[in-house]
Amino acid sequence: MVIKTDNTSYLTSSVYLTRNLWSGILFGLGLVAFIDETIFHQLLHWHHFYDKSTTDIGLISDGLFHAFSWFATIGSLFMVADLRRRNAFWLKRWWSGLMLGSGGFQLYDGTIQHKLMKIHQIRYVDNVLIYDVIWNIIATVMLLIGILLVFQTRTDERLLRGKSLNEQ
Repeated sequence: MVIKTDNTSYLTSSVYLTRNLWSGILFGLGLVAFIDETIFHQLLHWHHFYDKSTTDIGLISDGLFHAFSWFATIGSLFMVADLRRRNAFWLKRWWSGLMLGSGGFQLYDGTIQHKLMKIHQIRYVDNVLIYDVIWNIIATVMLLIGILLVFQTRTDERLLRGKSLNEQ
């Protein structure tokens, strides 16, 4: 990330830091939703987004889910293009958002949609627990990596701006 030395504008302003983070979050949401839709819905046929109705309704719900994943992904890439144009793209901060978005979506899917709302399971087998545990552990690991990267970029930002770590 390029930092200008004049006082007119820092490329690490909170606007750009937030935009880097949110573009990563949107991309992470879209990416994991796309992978879920492609692998588990279309290739393996383990479930549909909404399994409490007919197969036709399940396929329609899959289509809407797929559209959401693409809108999130494409929207995030427009944000990245804008950040790059402004020379304000910070890859590490973006990766923190990607991991937060991916892990957040997957944990939401594994807990809220699978267990609370019960709109579908990962796979319809006798012992679904192993699938649930693996799914949610992966989500938690992604979230923890994202949180770690957010804290690292906050520290990097303070150091780049010349502030001591004790001033916050």
